[in-house]
Amino acid sequence: MNTPDNSAVLNRSAAFASITVALLLVGLKTWAAWSTGSTAMLGSLADTVLDLIASVATLAGVWVAAQPADKHHRFGHGKAEALAALFQIVLISISALTLAFRAIEQFFAGARTEAAGDGILVSVIAMAATLGLLAWQRHVIAKTNSLAISTDHVHYQSDLLLNLAVIGALALDQYVGISGSDPLFGLAIALWLGWGAWRASQEAITQLMDREWPEDKRKKFIEVMARHPELRGVHDLRTRTSGNQDFVQFHVWVDPDMTIQQAHRVMDEIEIKLLAEFPGVEILIHPDPEGHVDTGIGAKDLMPPVGA
Repeated sequence: MNTPDNSAVLNRSAAFASITVALLLVGLKTWAAWSTGSTAMLGSLADTVLDLIASVATLAGVWVAAQPADKHHRFGHGKAEALAALFQIVLISISALTLAFRAIEQFFAGARTEAAGDGILVSVIAMAATLGLLAWQRHVIAKTNSLAISTDHVHYQSDLLLNLAVIGALALDQYVGISGSDPLFGLAIALWLGWGAWRASQEAITQLMDREWPEDKRKKFIEVMARHPELRGVHDLRTRTSGNQDFVQFHVWVDPDMTIQQAHRVMDEIEIKLLAEFPGVEILIHPDPEGHVDTGIGAKDLMPPVGA
């Protein structure tokens, strides 16, 4: 089982790896943008600079998120990951808008590129480094389910397409002689970045707004509870995710003649079963005597009928 400490180490290793790759690519692409004069390469450089800044923000986010709960943050610091992800999204959006204006300006100015071979070589090196980073990020995400690393992963996935676009732009402009192809590719890159920012923003907003788990995950959670023979009903189930930490609270109906000690035993048994299926989740259970009716959005019994 992956422990919180192991998750923190893995998340930091992925953040450090992305910073290292970004530093390498910033140096290479700065030289290539200067030597080629390519708008597409300039866009790729701008994206990599923002990747570097975003990766530093990711490192800060996963570092803070890994800190244990304290008296001021009793639910932990997991939302630092969502804040880091939103910061990255703002940077991507600014990059996309700037690049789009630059591409349109270059298209109408009729600018041409130079030294296509240098730009293509740099793009190939960038793709190789990015593929290695993506492989490590996928490993870390599978172990930790980190939102900040997942958002960073989206950036570097798009980098593969960006570098392919740069190669295509340089080849069409210089080797095929199609004028205007470089700024058009630059504009396409800007649109792709904007779309990536929109997609990445959805998960960050979901976490910050404490959205409920997906319905299939909630259903499985209830099914595990329903296996306990002394449980008479479940209601007011509330779920949320903060970083890579899940939180659940709910009310259960038990026999009203149970003693506090007996009811506590049932709660402990239910919690053990749930943690076996949902390791690491923080659970808060409130027992009610059977027949007690709460008012509000969660009052309805969620347990499936016996024999269903």
